[in-house]
Amino acid sequence: MVTQVQRDEMTWYTCEDCGLMFDNEDDADRHEERCDATEPTYLQ
Repeated sequence: MVTQVQRDEMTWYTCEDCGLMFDNEDDADRHEERCDATEPTYLQ
Protein backbone atom coordinates (compact mmCIF):
# COMPACT_ATOMS: atom_id res chain seq x y z
CA MET A 1 0.00 0.00 0.00
CA VAL A 2 1.19 3.52 -0.74
CA THR A 3 0.93 6.11 2.01
CA GLN A 4 0.92 9.86 1.62
CA VAL A 5 3.20 12.03 3.78
CA GLN A 6 4.04 15.73 3.94
CA ARG A 7 7.75 16.56 4.02
CA ASP A 8 9.62 19.72 3.05
CA GLU A 9 6.31 21.38 2.12
CA MET A 10 5.71 18.67 -0.51
CA THR A 11 3.51 15.62 -0.70
CA TRP A 12 5.41 12.35 -0.99
CA TYR A 13 4.11 8.84 -1.59
CA THR A 14 5.84 6.05 0.31
CA CYS A 15 5.82 2.34 -0.45
CA GLU A 16 4.90 0.67 2.84
CA ASP A 17 6.77 -2.50 1.88
CA CYS A 18 10.26 -1.07 1.25
CA GLY A 19 10.01 2.60 2.27
CA LEU A 20 10.95 4.07 -1.11
CA MET A 21 9.50 7.58 -1.58
CA PHE A 22 8.07 9.10 -4.75
CA ASP A 23 6.84 12.60 -5.59
CA ASN A 24 4.26 11.19 -8.01
CA GLU A 25 1.45 8.90 -6.85
CA ASP A 26 1.27 7.06 -10.20
CA ASP A 27 4.98 6.22 -9.99
CA ALA A 28 4.51 4.95 -6.45
CA ASP A 29 1.57 2.78 -7.51
CA ARG A 30 3.57 1.28 -10.40
CA HIS A 31 6.51 0.60 -8.10
CA GLU A 32 4.27 -1.10 -5.54
CA GLU A 33 3.01 -3.54 -8.17
CA ARG A 34 6.59 -4.78 -8.70
CA CYS A 35 8.01 -4.28 -5.20
CA ASP A 36 9.62 -7.36 -3.66
CA ALA A 37 9.53 -5.77 -0.15
CA THR A 38 13.30 -5.50 0.26
CA GLU A 39 15.31 -2.40 0.88
CA PRO A 40 16.31 -0.67 -2.38
CA THR A 41 19.93 -1.15 -3.39
CA TYR A 42 20.28 2.50 -4.40
CA LEU A 43 20.06 5.77 -2.50
CA GLN A 44 16.65 7.27 -2.02
